[in-house]
Formats: sequence, C-alpha cells, structure tokens
Amino acid sequence: MSISVETSAIPSAPIIRPKTSKDDRTMIAFMLVIGLYLIIALALPLYAMLSKSFSTYSFDLSNFEFQVDKGEGWSEPITALALNENLNVVKPEELKTSSDGRLGVTAFFPDFNFRSPTKYRLRQIRLDSSFLVGSKRVADTEWHEYESNQFRRIVLRPSSATGLENFRTYFSTPALFRSIENSLFIAVLSTIITVSLAFGFAYALNRSKMRFKGVFRLIAMAPILVPSLLPGIALVYLFGNQGMIKGMLFGESIYGPIGIVIGSVFFTFPHALIIITTALAISDSRLYEAAISLRASRWRTFWTVTIPGARYGLISAAFVVFNLVITDFGLPKVIGGQYNMLAVDIYKQVIGQQNFEMGAVVSVVLLIPALFAFSIDRYVQKRQVAVLTAQSVPFEAKPHKQFDLICLCYCLLVGIFIVGLIGVCQYAALIKFWPYQLSLSLVNYNFDVMDGGGWASYTNSIQLGIYTAIAGTILVFSGAYVVEKTNGFFATRSAFQFLAMMPMAIPGLVLGLAYIFFFNDPANPLNGLYATMGILVICTVTHFYTVSHLTALTALKQMDREFEAVASSLKQPFYRLVSGVTIPVCLPAILDISIYLFVNAMTTVSAVIFLYSPDTALAAIAVLNMDDAGDVAPAAAMGMMIFYTNVVARLIHLLISRKVLRRTQAWRSRESVAD
Repeated sequence: MSISVETSAIPSAPIIRPKTSKDDRTMIAFMLVIGLYLIIALALPLYAMLSKSFSTYSFDLSNFEFQVDKGEGWSEPITALALNENLNVVKPEELKTSSDGRLGVTAFFPDFNFRSPTKYRLRQIRLDSSFLVGSKRVADTEWHEYESNQFRRIVLRPSSATGLENFRTYFSTPALFRSIENSLFIAVLSTIITVSLAFGFAYALNRSKMRFKGVFRLIAMAPILVPSLLPGIALVYLFGNQGMIKGMLFGESIYGPIGIVIGSVFFTFPHALIIITTALAISDSRLYEAAISLRASRWRTFWTVTIPGARYGLISAAFVVFNLVITDFGLPKVIGGQYNMLAVDIYKQVIGQQNFEMGAVVSVVLLIPALFAFSIDRYVQKRQVAVLTAQSVPFEAKPHKQFDLICLCYCLLVGIFIVGLIGVCQYAALIKFWPYQLSLSLVNYNFDVMDGGGWASYTNSIQLGIYTAIAGTILVFSGAYVVEKTNGFFATRSAFQFLAMMPMAIPGLVLGLAYIFFFNDPANPLNGLYATMGILVICTVTHFYTVSHLTALTALKQMDREFEAVASSLKQPFYRLVSGVTIPVCLPAILDISIYLFVNAMTTVSAVIFLYSPDTALAAIAVLNMDDAGDVAPAAAMGMMIFYTNVVARLIHLLISRKVLRRTQAWRSRESVAD
C-alpha cells in the first residue's frame, strides 16, 4: 500500500530572516566607516595605479603653432611639427615621454637669442595638451605673446591618451620581460627549498622527543624580526668579493640568483614553519596506531598518513612563501646585482628613470602572480576539511633515541644557519673597517654622519610602529567585530570581507606606488597627507590588514552568539558587552595583533619606499640607503638595531600578556571554573 501526497498542496515554509536591532544598525554604520577607509586606502589608489598603467604621453607637435615678429610684422603661423621636419631636432622616438615630460620651445629656433628684440606668439590648436611659462600652465587656444627673454622659459607639455601602448613597450623590451622569468624562477626555487626545510623542522618539533624544542622554536622565529635586507648584507660579508668564506661558492658569485635564493629561504622560513607546524599539530593518533597494527613501515606511514594529513598546510605554506619571495624588494635590491626582478624593476622605473607609467605597468604585471597565488591559497583553504574530530586522539610522540638524535642534528643545522646570518651582521656592525681594520668599535652606530637619516630614522620607525600598532589594532578589531557579530546585511558584510582580504594579495611596492598616484594628486583633498607620518601609518596598517583581520575573526568566532542574545535580553547596548566581555576574552588575540603590526612596521621596506620624506625617513629605509652609499657596516648596524628593538618589543609583549592575561583569562583555568 502506497500513500501519495501532492507536493503542490503543501505550502512552502516561510524564509526566516534574522531580525536586525538598533545595535545591528549601529554596527553596520561602523562597518561602512571602516569600509570607506579601506576603499580610500586600498581600492581607490589601486584604481589610480591601474589607470596610470594605461596612460600614454607624447608630444603632438602639430598641436602647437608659432608666429615670429622680427620687426617686420608677424609671420604666418607655423606648427612645431613643420619646424621639426625642417630641423629634425626631436627624433620620433623622443616624442614619447612621461606625464611630466617637457620640451623647450627654443629647440625649434636655431637662431634664438634671448637678448634679441624678436617677439614670439604661441598657441595650441586643441585643448588636449598645454605649455608652461615658468611655473604657470597655459591650457587655452588663444595666442599668447612673449618677449625673447620670456620665450626661452616656455616648455611644451605632452598630450595624453589611453591604450595598451605601455604594455606593448614592456613586453617588447627583452630586459624588462626577462624579469618575469627571473622572478618566477627565484620564487619557485625558493618555495621548494623553504617548504622542504620548514617541513623537516616542523616534523622534528612535532614528531620527536628531542631536547631544546623551545630554543629551536625561538631561533626559527628570529628572521621575522629583521628586515629582508639584512640576510643580503650577511651574505655579502660571507661570500662577497672580500667575504670570509668566499671560496665556498666554487667560483660562483653571491650577487645574483644564489644570494637571492639563500636570503629568501632565511626570511620566509618562519612563515612556512608556522603554517606547517599548525598542520602537523592536529594529527589524529588513531591513524598512526592503525598503521602500526597493519605493520606498515615508517616510510609508508609517512606517505599515507602524515603527508595527506598535512597537505593543506603544505600547499598554503608554498603559496605564502611564493608570494613573499616574488613581491620582495629589499633582498634582491641588496644582493641581486644585475639579476633583474619585477619588484626591483618597479623601483628602477620610478626612482631611477622617473617613468611612473612604466612603473605602474610592472606593478600590474607583478600583481598577476601574486593574485594567482593568493586565489589558489584561498581556494585550497575552502576545500580543507576537518581532520581533528571530537573522537580524535591527539598525537603524542614517543621516545626514539636514533630518530630524536637525527631530528636534533637537523634542527641544529637550521639553527646555525639562522643564528649564523644574524651573528655575521652583528659582527660586521662592530668592525671598524672590513677587512682591513678588524678591531671592534661602535663607530658604525654613529648614524648621524651616514647617509640614510641618522638616529632620527630609527626613532621615526619606533613612532611608526607604535602608531601602527595602536591605530591598526583598534581599526582591525572593530572591523572584525562588526562583520562577525552583525545580524543581517549579508551583502554589505560580504563586500566588507572582500575588501578586508584584498591587502594580502597586494605587494607592498605596488601599494606604495599606488599611493603616489592617488595621494600626490593636487586635486585630491587628502593630498595633505602625502610625505607625512600619517600616510606611512595608513599604508602600513592597510598592507598588513588581512592577517590581523583573520586573527581577530578567529578569536571572535570562538565566542558563542549567546553572549549577544543575553545582552539583548537584558537590554544592554553592544558597546557594554564589547568592553565588559568581548575585549577581555579576546585580549590574547588583540595583543598578538598589536605586536604583529609593530614588528612589521619596523621591518617593512617595500610598502613605504616611495612614501617617506626627509623628515619621516625610517630605519629599514636607512639600511637600504646606507647600503646604496657603500656604508654596508652601518647598514648592518641599523638592521641589528631593528632586530633588538623587535626583540625588546616581543619581551614587553610577553610580560604584559602574562600580567594582564592572568587577570582577564583566569576563567580559562580549571581551578577558577571549579571555584
């Protein structure tokens, strides 16, 4: 007997939408304010840079007309193009220029003399270019008359157009195009080496009972505390033309791919280690017990249990390292030699050749692999499934004398590599004059007599770190809170989440160049921020926004929404819940965000290289400038000052965390719960 039911007769269930309260509307207003900040600090500058990459400039000589009066009346109008065809003073390839291009009008008059009584008239036929008389811009189509002494001060300005010409020029220039191959090669090779070394290190920490695990963890995290330029300086002292052990490279030069790869492995190692350690730490012991009961060998267990369980961590670490290497500027600038890479090309185009349009083109090219790596990483993370369930048994390593000894030796070798590079920099900073005067002295710390900004640059960096930590932590945590705790407004929250994730995919050098195009525009009402400490803080907070945002979200997701429900039933506004419950509970994450922002503000180079002024020079920039000027030992000394400052900041963070968290996190302990 079967029973049939007509589904059409059953009414569809109503869609239940979460109710929005006054607090929700208040929080969405906060979200819009922070979203507006991200639009101004990220989206609009990137749009300005993208527009710049499609802008081409050239002198249209047919648009300018001249008349001359030598005392016999005005001559017939003649264009600059006609004059140039007769004189050939400006070659066709010279007509292409940058947005700031200038062409003196006297070039078209070989017999010009500023003392002569000759008078000149000048006008443009169309309003798509202009000319300058001193600092005054003339952009109309009227005739303008000038004496000879005035006429010599006039320069023509180019007309602009939009198109793909800049990209055609880039891809048709072998030297520039080769940078893509070089960058991809270095990034891929560095990623393979770094992830392999980090996996071995993480495996030793998680799968062995070796001694000194805590010491090795501290050593492995040390590269995070130094700017990426520092390993380059250390490698110069070790393997350079007058290096301590230059013969170890068997005749190869450290200036180029070898030096870049070694330095990249050094400064990306802790980033890969953190991700892989997290992946290995959540292994299920039952899988290993099953492998033992099936009499599987350790090698087979490794490939069938360990690697599959950690695959998402390995993939994520690979893309993080790839992104860090391909977008890094400091290291290839110091030790790259003639080996061009995309990030250095941007710097050369902007600073060396003042070709901002081509710098924007290279930035767009650099964005492609960075965005690709970021997108794949996000896709992989979404595909990741839980490997640690409620029934899982956490894995605990068992003593194995031979294996533990192998792990200890491996970690010792990696630790020597890390400590060795930092130690070489400290040694170099204390030597009077390498390699001729090896006595120890503090002369290299007299930064005020060196190029780079002196001790003021160091204090500026500390100020930047403090301002970034305070402003960034408040901004990031507020944004994470409103996006996580607001009911409804799904589209607005999704748009905000997209904006919050964007900075991770944007290289620092690209963001800094975008700020030039956006904030340095006189028409921008925010132009007053340019070349101030304020723009450095904004750029640094924006550049490191995503990781901080994810950290805050992770902490907030651990709090049940029942807190909000209880506060609402008691008619308590959300800000009381935030101050009384949310902040104390999330204080560990808040402190982690603040120290993360401070350390990165101290070490960043690429994000601020285009934005500092003589009054806001920074310590990491001073390292670069002193190295450029040949003051390598003082550069090492300044790099070590950054390192020791970050170490002190970490210690202060640790002390504050222990003291404050002892009060605010007492509820986490079993004793307090029992009480």
